[in-house]
Amino acid sequence: MTSGRNNTAARGRQAWHDANCADCARLSDFLAEVKRARPDYMCKPVPPFGARRAELLVVGLAPGLRGANATGRPFTGDHAGILLYRMLHRFGFASAPHSRARDDGLRLRNCRVTNAVKCLPPGNKPLGAEVANCSRYLAAELAEPHLKLVLALGGVAHRAVLRALGLKLSAYPFAHAARHELGNGLALFDSYHCSRYNTNTRRLTEEMFARVFAQVAARLKKAGAA
Repeated sequence: MTSGRNNTAARGRQAWHDANCADCARLSDFLAEVKRARPDYMCKPVPPFGARRAELLVVGLAPGLRGANATGRPFTGDHAGILLYRMLHRFGFASAPHSRARDDGLRLRNCRVTNAVKCLPPGNKPLGAEVANCSRYLAAELAEPHLKLVLALGGVAHRAVLRALGLKLSAYPFAHAARHELGNGLALFDSYHCSRYNTNTRRLTEEMFARVFAQVAARLKKAGAA
């Protein structure tokens, strides 16, 4: 089975993100509406955050209204980022356990955080066509030659990764703590999304999330030693 990893990374780093993208009319209209109500919010497509030559790519769903849509950094400013950045720091991927703002000095090590959809969707629910429109940006990130492992937060992110790589969804079912070998040295790990709903209902506990991150860190350490 052939994945998008065979495509050249010459699609360029600029292809990871387009601050002026307006391909999704519904999302563009919604961002304009939010910007009128909250002129202090970024209200643009949110770029990835982290190391350029990262071996780990963490993929979320989409910017949150008061989170990345406001701050301009994935998983920053809302509840979902609290547990994520705490785990990234605990396992050595972040210089601090909190992400508060784009200028807070936080640095990621060997890790980059991105979203399947770069713009805030109404109700935090992007349409399938909107995920597809953003797929080219995710595909460009996945084509980077240094990448060894993708951690998908939730089923939408999981499926977006597979589609961006041109892989069959049925061959790689989503499940919390699942691991999939995608070929060409790339592995996909799954976790439930670290949303407020999932953590409050204990569908995802800190211990569950830590176990996934421990597996991620061990896999990268093993790959580095090979």
